[in-house]
Amino acid sequence: MSTDRYTSPLSERYASKEMQYIFSQDMKFTTWRKLWVALAETEMELGLSENGKPVITQDMIDELKEHISDINYEVAKEREKLVRHDVMSHVYAYGKQCPKAAGIIHLGATSCYVGDNTDIIVMNEALSLVHKKLVNVISELSVFAEKYKDQPTLAFTHFQPAQPTTVGKRATLWMQEFLMDLEDLEYVQGSLKLLGSKGTTGTQASFKELFDGDQDTIDKIDPMIAEKMGFNSCYPVSGQTYSRKVDTRVLNILAGIAASAHKMSNDIRLLQHLKEVEEPFEKNQIGSSAMAYKRNPMRSERIASLSRYVMADALNPAITSSEQWFERTLDDSANKRISVPEGFLAVDGILDLCLNVVDGLVVYPKVIYKHFMAEIPFMATENIMMDAVKAGGNRQELHEKIRTLSMEAAKTVKEEGKDNNLVELIAADPAFGLTREQIEERLKPELYVGCAPRQVEVFLRDIIRPVLDKNKAVLGVKAEISV
Repeated sequence: MSTDRYTSPLSERYASKEMQYIFSQDMKFTTWRKLWVALAETEMELGLSENGKPVITQDMIDELKEHISDINYEVAKEREKLVRHDVMSHVYAYGKQCPKAAGIIHLGATSCYVGDNTDIIVMNEALSLVHKKLVNVISELSVFAEKYKDQPTLAFTHFQPAQPTTVGKRATLWMQEFLMDLEDLEYVQGSLKLLGSKGTTGTQASFKELFDGDQDTIDKIDPMIAEKMGFNSCYPVSGQTYSRKVDTRVLNILAGIAASAHKMSNDIRLLQHLKEVEEPFEKNQIGSSAMAYKRNPMRSERIASLSRYVMADALNPAITSSEQWFERTLDDSANKRISVPEGFLAVDGILDLCLNVVDGLVVYPKVIYKHFMAEIPFMATENIMMDAVKAGGNRQELHEKIRTLSMEAAKTVKEEGKDNNLVELIAADPAFGLTREQIEERLKPELYVGCAPRQVEVFLRDIIRPVLDKNKAVLGVKAEISV
């Protein structure tokens, strides 16, 4: 760790080693070399020749493959000081290690051949890691939802007590949003294509020259490169670069995940304030430097904090995409180098936090019950009134009495700070003809949750379980987080 210069918190505190490697220099430049090998192999296999002799030979390819990973960074760095061009510096450095192949490295290509294709490959790898962690968040939430599917709790609209739900049902709302993100991710990742090798303005003019105008041969170049690099196809048309709208689509996926995580973290923070639910709190963790008793929801707060960053970051590629001129302009480069990696690194940290929080989420049923019972007399008044009518009461008269007594009970709670005494008031009024015990039979929480438990069961069985079964090979991820 450097202490005399800025280091990104995304690397030092938030993102996993796996995501950091995907955006590392090693990943970038080994991918460049793999692309140069793929191009040279393709040109050799397509019979590129000069005066009847092959331009590229198998021993050149073997030499290139031998030095894919042992990158001579210092040679490239010194060369870049001289030529001020990163791609040509690495072509030079690779050539120093591969003297037989030095003359054919990057043949017919432009800088975006390695730069843009690598960006697509890196984003694809990063999306796969995000996909794995997102599936695991959904899996952890499914365990939580199943465990608490029958646990009644007050639901809130406008953060005011509303008709009850269950703790598990609330968790399905979080899951459904993450599931939407997963579906969007799979669609966008499934549509990713390589740029291929289309030259300086996307016309493949250099290959027309190299292959003497043989269009059938030229048409095979991109598909062959794509296959060698593990892709199904290349974008059919391009300028010098792939369309920057691709970056916009990818970052929008990350912003969607961030929004879902933010919403869940907000709910958990509010529930922790109510002391109904609490995120994990380690034995020696300090909640506040000044207030020793505090247990702050710092992990959920961090989820919210990083999520806001990702949602704002997604605007970068959208603006960049709109600002590209004709076949290319270079004002995308600096922005793209920052916005895309940081979006992924931040989402990686968000998903690790989500895994950690959901895995250790604590529910306090007695506190939930206490809050429930403070509000349920108001919500049960219609059922109480129907019981009283069955016992011989007048519905219209009883409705007015309940309205009056409810206002009196609400005044007791709000102005006097006392417990809700609506049950006592109704039991004491002979017009209802009900004992306190009869009224309290109507106050059982499970009577007011509607179809919530079954909704959880059906959602998990019909929607979530197939997704988890499909992705069972990647389940079981546990996250370690830094302070």
